[in-house]
Amino acid sequence: MNFRKLGIVIEREYLNKVKKKSFLLITFLTPLLFAGIAILPSLIMYGTKEEAKQVGVVDNSGIVMPYLQSGEVLAYKDLGAGADVEAIKADLGAAGIDILLTISPLDSAAKTVTADTYSVKPLGMDSSSSIEGKINDAVEAYRIDSYGIENLEEIMHSVHSNVHVHSYTISDTGEEKISESGVYMVISMILGMALYMFIALFSGMVMSSVIEEKSSRVVEVLVSSVKATELMFGKILGVALVALTQFVLWILLTGVILGIAGGIIGKDKIMGMMQDDATTEMMQQMATPEGLHPGDISLEQALPAASDTTAVAAGEPSGMGVIMSTLGNINLGQILFAFLVYFIFGYLLYASLFAAIGSAGENEGDTSQLQIPVTVPLLLGFFIAIYAFKAPDSQLVFWGSMIPFTSPIVMLARIPFGVPGWELALSMVLLVATFVVCAWASAKIYKVGILMYGKKSTFKDLWKWLKMK
Repeated sequence: MNFRKLGIVIEREYLNKVKKKSFLLITFLTPLLFAGIAILPSLIMYGTKEEAKQVGVVDNSGIVMPYLQSGEVLAYKDLGAGADVEAIKADLGAAGIDILLTISPLDSAAKTVTADTYSVKPLGMDSSSSIEGKINDAVEAYRIDSYGIENLEEIMHSVHSNVHVHSYTISDTGEEKISESGVYMVISMILGMALYMFIALFSGMVMSSVIEEKSSRVVEVLVSSVKATELMFGKILGVALVALTQFVLWILLTGVILGIAGGIIGKDKIMGMMQDDATTEMMQQMATPEGLHPGDISLEQALPAASDTTAVAAGEPSGMGVIMSTLGNINLGQILFAFLVYFIFGYLLYASLFAAIGSAGENEGDTSQLQIPVTVPLLLGFFIAIYAFKAPDSQLVFWGSMIPFTSPIVMLARIPFGVPGWELALSMVLLVATFVVCAWASAKIYKVGILMYGKKSTFKDLWKWLKMK
């Protein structure tokens, strides 16, 4: 192989890609998307609060109205028991209300009530949940009082437990290190999804480039000056440099955008959005253990890992301290090394396969069937990776991290949970060996297929090209 010509092909491929408007557009828009993913949830939660509404209440039970305390969104107005519901429903505006809430007479046998709401427009989820919560509070209080046991409500609250398990790992030297599984889960999913996205995106770019040059007949001129294998590997390595360039720019631009957004919006304002009443109530409902009412525990108790004010035993880290301690336990050097190895050889493996597929067709439609055997393992690796945190040492996840066609994605998802050195080494060796074999096979197919026209290629054709000397 002539390395001087290979360098020329790499340079041509790299410059052709980075000078395209699409490259510049994706490079600068993607960081905005990343920053938006980080900031928008807070802004959306803050901006989707419902408008204030007047709720007219016809309480025929006599137990609910005292619990309907007006808030920022819903203001309750007692219309009196026995009010003419049909007349009020006929014209809510005349009654000065937006919503009519009717409570049935108390069912003394079942110790409960039924409730209905009437409004011109459907209620939002927050309003509906708020009303239901207050009615349930009233019914629960009535049931507690019906037992006639003094201080029963306080007793029931006192027996509720919300124990948070602090997890520690023990090193070979006997050192105990705090490890929050939720932090490992997030890192695992991010690594797995990131590598899947990069391999799929840039390997597809190689195939598109091959098809473009073949359909425009440019490849016929190129192969008159360089060997087909030099052209293929030059194209693969050129796109790899494009990928690394784009990756570095994404990191730098995302950091800059987040910094600017934090300066403009302000950290305090963002935190205020996150601590807004509607958001707090929603997070409480999501985090409340089964069998408890959201009001029974505070948000800090429900989400101990998310708060700096969590009450924990003396000397134990809490909230952000737990997260930072867990991050400090992660072998960052191992993760970065593994990411580079799996990204480089995972990309090279799939890029060589996609280059061979691209050489067999004159347009994207011709290659759709040929892509299936290649894209299925990639997708399978992605799906295993996003669930790897549930059982990182299970047989399925283990073999997914060993098989070369899924290992780049799955092994990265396993690494935060700790992987024996021999498993990591074996996985890398198998990946590199498989790349060498696939690259050799792809080069033979590419060499023949790149000059084939006028016929839709099949797997039988690829096998025939592979066996040609």
